[in-house]
Amino acid sequence: MYKLLLCWKYLRTRYLAMVCIVSVMLGVATLIVVNSVMGGFSTKLKERLHGLLSDVVLEAYDYDGFTDAPSKMALIRNDPFLSTEVDAMTATLEIFAMLQFNFREVPFTRPVRIIGIEPEGRKAVGGFAEHLVNPKNHDKPTFNLDENARERFIIRRASRGIDFPGPREAPNLNEPPPPDPPPSKPHEPQGVILGYAIAHYRDRNAPADLPNKDVRTLEPGDEVVITTVSGAKMSPVFDRFVVSDYFKSEMSEYDSNYVFMPIEHLQKLRTMEDRVTSIQIKLKDYNKAPKVVARLRELFANAPLEVQTWEQKQGAVLAAIRVEKGILNILLFLIIAVAGFGILAIFSMIVVEKTRDIGILKALGASNGGILTIFIGYGFLLGLVGAGLGTIIGLEITVHINDIEKFIANVTGQDIFPRDVYYFDKIPTDINLLSVFLVNLGSIGIAVLFSILPALRASMLHPVRALRYE
Repeated sequence: MYKLLLCWKYLRTRYLAMVCIVSVMLGVATLIVVNSVMGGFSTKLKERLHGLLSDVVLEAYDYDGFTDAPSKMALIRNDPFLSTEVDAMTATLEIFAMLQFNFREVPFTRPVRIIGIEPEGRKAVGGFAEHLVNPKNHDKPTFNLDENARERFIIRRASRGIDFPGPREAPNLNEPPPPDPPPSKPHEPQGVILGYAIAHYRDRNAPADLPNKDVRTLEPGDEVVITTVSGAKMSPVFDRFVVSDYFKSEMSEYDSNYVFMPIEHLQKLRTMEDRVTSIQIKLKDYNKAPKVVARLRELFANAPLEVQTWEQKQGAVLAAIRVEKGILNILLFLIIAVAGFGILAIFSMIVVEKTRDIGILKALGASNGGILTIFIGYGFLLGLVGAGLGTIIGLEITVHINDIEKFIANVTGQDIFPRDVYYFDKIPTDINLLSVFLVNLGSIGIAVLFSILPALRASMLHPVRALRYE
């Protein structure tokens, strides 16, 4: 009982111990906040990557693609094992291109990646329809213009002296474009879906608390020109398109580069009829992905195809996140190690100052183990109190981190979290209870570890020499 009483007395009266408690507290709070934010970004990034890539991808080695995708998908459906594991499939055609448009009478040109898809099939494998800005396209995605976009398209054409023939009803823009019409009947462009960041930019001069700072450069119904390369002759080809919707995944890499159009139109534009660059596959149970990949590699062993899961395809990005998170944790854990050296120094001072007290305790019958327990218990209490306070502070900061970010932005007038990088609405967080427990366990362990040496020194003091110490 006397051991606990002495530990509690030292904890209340030794104000230098507060330095150790504060150090442990700040270290634990920082680690919890950083782990939660890094975990939030990692989780959201994985969700976006997984959603955009589907579970398994059969991909050509180059942009020339491969032929007869329907027969390959039929071969997969007829396989006894794969037929029970595959939920949906769709073919896509991907190529680099240049996008041209006018904004405020100024021409702009930027490189993009054109993705030819079949809307319903791409929706079935996931990661497409739910990211479209127009809510009408969530249930049934289409490249057709809605009424407002079509009206804008007609007005802008009329302003350039081009009359739109026929009744004002939406044509079926999913079909390949017809041959060039006579001059009196202008060709109506095909609808395309632009990445959100292609058609918007973030206004950096807007107030920090403004919920929507995006300035739209392209409205639905505006026309753009896309130039790419013919797959057969390697000669430049181009066509005029009209914006029908936006794709907003909140990933800058995709939102600032991707342009979706009907796969039949892209095949015809590039003179690549019946050729695709990949087959996207959605599984019923992703846990069986390794077996599915192994079977697909056997099935297409003689075909120039690469079979990968979404994790294998994005392996470099996921590995970089793991490495950065691990290194950051090691560096931040040094803060707690600094607190450990503080505990070592303070305990050494206490042993020197309390040498006579230790001698009295030993003369009254306290054992070496009892003295050792007092100082180790004192270190344990310092670590426990510091870790407990740090956990409370860290969790509170994590829960209210977006409110804190907004307050700092209002005070400084600058965004602390640049939303033009990821276009996230808020800072993502993911509180992992196991991680919180390990941080607390590590901080308490360091406090106990650095208290062992002074505790051993105190326990080895000779009672007579200790009583004579001045």
